[in-house]
Amino acid sequence: MTETNAPDRLAGGWTPPPFPPAKVLEGRYCRLEPLDVARHLDDIWTANGGQVQVWDWLPAEPPKDREAYGALLASMAAQAGIVPLAVVDKADGKAKGHLWIMEIRPAHGVFEVGWITYSPSLQKTRVATEAIHLVGDYGFSLGYRRYEWKCNNLNEPSKRAALRFGFQYEGLFRQHMVVKGKNRDTAWFSILDSEWPVCSAAFGAWLAPENFDGKGLQKQSLVAIRDQAAG
Repeated sequence: MTETNAPDRLAGGWTPPPFPPAKVLEGRYCRLEPLDVARHLDDIWTANGGQVQVWDWLPAEPPKDREAYGALLASMAAQAGIVPLAVVDKADGKAKGHLWIMEIRPAHGVFEVGWITYSPSLQKTRVATEAIHLVGDYGFSLGYRRYEWKCNNLNEPSKRAALRFGFQYEGLFRQHMVVKGKNRDTAWFSILDSEWPVCSAAFGAWLAPENFDGKGLQKQSLVAIRDQAAG
């Protein structure tokens, strides 16, 4: 009998990539460093302490003091299956946020950027955008096939950010999670390895110093640059 619904075979005999080793990811404006409580806590607490709004969409409550924040970061650093990274602003060498490479499934070539915790001083900056680019470049350089972004469907800023970065909306997982005692419908987004070259080039062009005027304002948006590159 002829098999009409056989799964597609990956060209070239695709081999699953390794689990991403924790390492420093160096950019023009930021540096992502493996999260180290002793090294990063003071800076992160200075940037994020008392900024309760930062935690609105995260699955943890705002740490009440430096010690509580240290315990939270220590739990991240000790957790298996993720790569937690501190986001360091190269302008002053201070860690001003953190994020995870997570939902890492080497057998399928999938990785996600999540638990993004940006201080107000980091939000809507070149550093914030470059960090997402660095994570994507790292994952795809290892041979991963799919870069994911997920968020609460009520989190409109996160959904806008995903689209701005080049992630494609894929759908809604209804009643996906219970977070802080509330239902979470989860919006799913992704960038595929075949799409990354255009996305990465757009990131690079947007981040170039010549794309900003003397006041630090962008000349072209990331979306416009990517649309032009895609033809």
